[in-house]
Amino acid sequence: MLKFTPISESHAPLLRKYYGQCTYRLCEYSLGVKLMWRDHWHPEFAESHGCLVVLNHSAHHGAMFDFPIPLPGEGDADAALDEIDAWCVEKGVPPSFGVVPESERERLMKRYPYTTVDNDRLWQDYFYRAEDLSTFAGRRYSGQRNHINKFRKLYPGAVYRELTAADRAAVEDFWHEFHKVFNKENAEAKMEVCYARRIMEQAGVEWAKTGCVELDGKIIAIALAEICGDTLVCHIEKALPQYEGVYPFMVQSFAAANSGGLTWINREDDAGDRGLRTSKLQYLPAFLEPKVRILARNELFRLDTVPVLKTERLTLDAIRETDKPLYNRLCLDDEHNRWWGYDYRDDLEGELTEDYFLRVAREDFQRGQAVNFAIRLEDGAFIGEVVLYHFDYRGAAELGCRILPEYAGHGYGTEAFRRAADWSLYTLGLYRLEAKCFHENQASKKMLESCMRQVGEDKTFLHFEKKV
Repeated sequence: MLKFTPISESHAPLLRKYYGQCTYRLCEYSLGVKLMWRDHWHPEFAESHGCLVVLNHSAHHGAMFDFPIPLPGEGDADAALDEIDAWCVEKGVPPSFGVVPESERERLMKRYPYTTVDNDRLWQDYFYRAEDLSTFAGRRYSGQRNHINKFRKLYPGAVYRELTAADRAAVEDFWHEFHKVFNKENAEAKMEVCYARRIMEQAGVEWAKTGCVELDGKIIAIALAEICGDTLVCHIEKALPQYEGVYPFMVQSFAAANSGGLTWINREDDAGDRGLRTSKLQYLPAFLEPKVRILARNELFRLDTVPVLKTERLTLDAIRETDKPLYNRLCLDDEHNRWWGYDYRDDLEGELTEDYFLRVAREDFQRGQAVNFAIRLEDGAFIGEVVLYHFDYRGAAELGCRILPEYAGHGYGTEAFRRAADWSLYTLGLYRLEAKCFHENQASKKMLESCMRQVGEDKTFLHFEKKV
């Protein structure tokens, strides 16, 4: 299974191997954004099948993946997605992709039969043709050229140059003065300035393209970017606003110095800031690229309640409050549950209360992770459960069954299992059902052989499946 490592500056050479060749263009697919916003998104990475897999953590959305970044000619994105799916099944969370490149959205939509799509129109990257920002050529950029000409007349001593590690003291002086004139109350804007200050410490490292405007030995504007594929991704563009025209001067100079041979410049999103949005639009972007979030869902999202299923002798329905004594005995029977292949102690947090097992079953259903059916005789007596769980979000899930020992040997388990299997495939809409049993569990093996087809085995289990 994927093993993730928190991203830090020490991982820059490894991560840039992927980001430097990445063709997705969105700013989230860059080292600078991961380092700059790591206290906010807490990104972690793993390598899988020649791909970089990044996992972000959102307080609002939970675990969210970036789309795998394959090394050109080597990486297998589909195999990396399989690893993501396996990790999600193990962790009991749906596959969720926070920012999906346009080129890969259809692939995810085809991969997962049920998805929700979040396309926040206020959250888009601004893309400009590299040639446009490098030259400001043509009538439509006459305003920018006029501002630059005025800047040069007002400040003839101003020069653009590369920023290096030797400039750290001068950059600190810049930030000190910048904070004096920074007047935005937006919390995200304040946080962005804080993170920008830290990422500017990367000036001088190999991957960071940095520049500044200097006037009489004083830095009055700074910028930092990196090259990802055919795109210059600009992470930082800050200037002292009292120097009229310094922003367009900086934008053109920085683009001309760093975008040679590139097609696009991504100046990132505007964080919902009105002033920043107005400024970015004035530079006439070629297009704005949406940040689309895709969340995979499984077939349980179609259910509001646990359905009622009938057989000749049995009823399958939701576990009730009145079932707690018998349900607890079923779940706590270690002698018989050794065949269940799961020990509740592995996930138990806190005290084992009287309502623990019923509460977990209900929470799993509410989260779309599982559906637990009580198995009942004609008089309503609780005799066991059938559980549909381990959804892979691609049309498959696992089915398990257990019966109270005093009701074993009457075919109730087989009858309930077969009914739940048929419902799962032909009503709920799964296309493949999986089950397993220990090699030595002959009773379960006999039951599964009557309902499904054996497809393999390992050292511990026999594996069965049933398809539509």
